[in-house]
Amino acid sequence: MPKDNTTTEGGIGAATVRREDIRFLTGEGNYTDDIRLQGECHAIFVRSDVANGVIKSIDTSTAEGMPGVLAVFTGEDFVEVGGNPAGWLINSRDGEPMKEPKRPVLAHGKVRHVGDAYAAVVAETREQALDAAGAIEADIEELPAVINMASAVAGGGLVHDEIDTNVCFDWGWIEDNRAATDAAIKAAPHVTTLELVNNRLVPNAMETRASMGDYNAGTGEYTLYTTSQNPHMSRLLICAFVLGIPENKLRVIAPDVGGGFGSKIYHYGEEALVLAASKKLKRPVRWTSTRSEAFLSDAHGRDHVTKIELACEKDGTFIAFRTETMANVGAYLSNFSTATPTFLHGTLMAGNYTVPNVYVNVKAVFTNTVPVDAYRGAGRPEATYSIERVIDMAARELGMDPIELRRKNFVKPDQYPFASAAGLEYDSGNYDLQMDKLEAMIDRPGFAARRAESEKNGKLRGLGLNAYIEACGIAPSNLVGVLGARVGLYDAATVRVNATGSLAVMVGAHSHGQGHETAFPQVVAEMLGIDPQSIDIVHGDTAKIPFGMGTYGSRSLAVCGSAVVRATEKIIAKAKKIAAHMLEAAEADIEFEAGNFSVAGTDKSVSFGEVAFKAYIPHNFPIEDIEPGLEETAFYDPANFTYPSGAYACEVELDPETGKVTIERFAAADDFGNIINPMIVTGQVHGGIGQGIGQALIEQTAYDDDGQLLSASYMDYAMPRAEDVPFYQVNHDDGTPCAHNPLGVKGCGEAGAIGSPASVVNAVIDAMQSGGKNVTHMDMPLTPSRVWEAMNAKGV
Repeated sequence: MPKDNTTTEGGIGAATVRREDIRFLTGEGNYTDDIRLQGECHAIFVRSDVANGVIKSIDTSTAEGMPGVLAVFTGEDFVEVGGNPAGWLINSRDGEPMKEPKRPVLAHGKVRHVGDAYAAVVAETREQALDAAGAIEADIEELPAVINMASAVAGGGLVHDEIDTNVCFDWGWIEDNRAATDAAIKAAPHVTTLELVNNRLVPNAMETRASMGDYNAGTGEYTLYTTSQNPHMSRLLICAFVLGIPENKLRVIAPDVGGGFGSKIYHYGEEALVLAASKKLKRPVRWTSTRSEAFLSDAHGRDHVTKIELACEKDGTFIAFRTETMANVGAYLSNFSTATPTFLHGTLMAGNYTVPNVYVNVKAVFTNTVPVDAYRGAGRPEATYSIERVIDMAARELGMDPIELRRKNFVKPDQYPFASAAGLEYDSGNYDLQMDKLEAMIDRPGFAARRAESEKNGKLRGLGLNAYIEACGIAPSNLVGVLGARVGLYDAATVRVNATGSLAVMVGAHSHGQGHETAFPQVVAEMLGIDPQSIDIVHGDTAKIPFGMGTYGSRSLAVCGSAVVRATEKIIAKAKKIAAHMLEAAEADIEFEAGNFSVAGTDKSVSFGEVAFKAYIPHNFPIEDIEPGLEETAFYDPANFTYPSGAYACEVELDPETGKVTIERFAAADDFGNIINPMIVTGQVHGGIGQGIGQALIEQTAYDDDGQLLSASYMDYAMPRAEDVPFYQVNHDDGTPCAHNPLGVKGCGEAGAIGSPASVVNAVIDAMQSGGKNVTHMDMPLTPSRVWEAMNAKGV
């Protein structure tokens, strides 16, 4: 573990303790469900208990007459309004645009998954709303559920009758590479083929989703309080596509949010419902999800079935990767659901490697299941898992050391900028250095002795590793626009210097666990030479912050942080003008260092605080040169993605009698570029690894053939506990700075979830093979029962 070098103050690079944790740990947080408004009432949603069915009728008469009931809504109330669109338009290989059925506020005509809301009750109390919801009678003609993706593609029933297919798109990347990749694989001396599953996951943020709508009849203005990672995007979608509210009449406030992991990026129908209900009733309307509802209505993650082929020379030189994937998008398209399996996945299928040929085919498939969208890592864990599992298998088939096989094919430092065969340009990296650090951390020479010790105790020990690269920032706009994004993906910041020298920094990014209120002040404090405690971060309120694109894809510092830098640079430039006026010197002679403006070559100086005060008392300003005040805004649209990378290793012990896997050691060597706060980065890596281990060993979303969710509570869906994870070794020193943003940062929030699943599975396969079992692959999660069955299968 790294030494404790935390502090309560400091600029860039200091392990400053998170200031926001004071309120979180003392119960002083302000979450959506904590907000109370006068006259508020409560909404409860009525959700389908069948996966696929035609709504014949809905009888709300009994519910409408029950005590406390104020209103009942059904899908028919929203037929005339719009639907929630996907954020990215994807074209199929033949040039046809994707199939995009409407996603309504409430289901009408048909329900398409268990949990699909088709009615809502608003009452004085939550209990009264619950009682009335139970009295609504719906006649739903149940149809056969479309659950299996292969059956869905083959035509086994329809999720959306109006589009006459269950295939949303059949996408190829890069289509011009297809023939060359096919030819290279056909002619290759060695080809390793692997079929695998990226198991479906439920995000399970600590705070469930909640929304409260408040309509002001006097002004015609709406306020939405909601658990959102992306308040400006929620406002845009509601106004432009769903309800048609004038954008200047809707304010979206996302206060403290207890985790998101992607599941709170999107706009959900419950947000629109509480706004519409509030207008009708002229009262605030509140809804807070139960955990059971969350399992049935929050966007799920992953759910890919992939065939991957790796072609290489006999000496292990990579020739080509080719993949065919079916990606489950569930019953409806969520906002990022079309981007996740395509441009956040397919563009990373070259990995860290100099492979010259890559072709990716993805079929997005509708099924009668909860919609699937971005979950921590969003496409990059799926890509890394496929690549790093097939590389490990190829190493065994070729009789090569798995580390040396990777090193042989790594992009080398002198090759940057490097144009990958999957269409991206990597700007910096040093993958051999990351592997060097990893090998030092894991004590590989001592592994044989540790394995022998395990065998003495009747256990099997395995070592697995992988290398990863990811594309972060989800920008620039000109690139994502070509790739199908329907919005720009810049971010923005406003820096306001008060007359007394304190600052408010308004940022478009949203903090829901990332530590923005600590890290952003470190950047500004470093630039201005002031105490970071004098800087407040304002976020999550569309009435206070500039239009930004929220937080996801490890973009906060790389994109929004760069906007903060640009706005602060404008502050310094204007402050120099004021200082020059105060010091009776030419602006070109003013130097700024450590919070002081001075005249070059003299001892004449003024502090930043004195300049700030003067900015608001402009008694003798030359008004033609200097405006009063000290406030600046900047929008930042980066030139490229950022490309964090790393190498991970996992050491497991396996009990052959029970199939139980115990993680004994885990090491992560990451390149995040420049580090703003190493303590926060370490915490982000720890959290991501925990989620990756959960996917690899215990988490599984399971449906039966009728579309009933079998893992719909914590009684049936296993979450990693403290005993499931080890103490981690992490190292994110010596990163290669990003070459195109002013901070040189790359992003760290998703790395742990990307690098860990393949490491764990590779380790378990290694343990099995050490015990003489010819098991070459197992699909996640590697639960004790699955491991035991694999080890005891005939012929193994």
